Amino acid sequence: METRRKFLGLEWKASPKRIALVGVGVVVVAVAALWLLTWGFERGAAARVFDRLDQIPANEVGVVLGAASSTYYFQYRMDAAAALYKAGKIKRILVSGANHDSSYNEPKEMRASLLRLGVPAAAIIPDYAGFRTLDSIVRAKTVFGLAKFTVVSQREHNCRALFIAAHKGIDAIAFNAEDAPSEYQPRNQLREALARALAVLDVFVLDRQPRRSGAVAPL
Repeated sequence: METRRKFLGLEWKASPKRIALVGVGVVVVAVAALWLLTWGFERGAAARVFDRLDQIPANEVGVVLGAASSTYYFQYRMDAAAALYKAGKIKRILVSGANHDSSYNEPKEMRASLLRLGVPAAAIIPDYAGFRTLDSIVRAKTVFGLAKFTVVSQREHNCRALFIAAHKGIDAIAFNAEDAPSEYQPRNQLREALARALAVLDVFVLDRQPRRSGAVAPL
């Protein structure tokens, strides 16, 4: 059964088959757009992401991006940050994450983990308002006075963080923490693709700023 509909002043026949084809076309275009976006992020960050300690340049400060402490992502980021510190590639560590309430405090958990890994307390600085990656990266500059630093997270997350940094006038490089086991990858890759699309909107369309600005407290 066909019905007639108008779109932009033109009449077209809306049969179930045609509607299904349009739906498939929309999905294909969306998938292609996300793939191109991912390719662009990876290409843009290729020269600034590092897997090996002996290859990454040294910086004064490393900015570790937050995650829930119960995840592989969290522990591998802490391991990577501690390794950078012990190798002399960073001297201080800004742990930036969400702090929603007394029962969920990423910077507190990050600090405790780094202390267990042998990083001295004096080298760890918390940022309790890193609610999103954009917040963590921008606040590192606007609140903590950092125009240059090393981001620590998994590779895909690092590429997004470097995209934000580049468009905020920040000279950042990144060290890739070990990724989570393969069974966690599909869900994370979908989440990351959507997060990258949002990052483009944040930077080019919405000009989004951190949820909390705060007084400047240079490190």
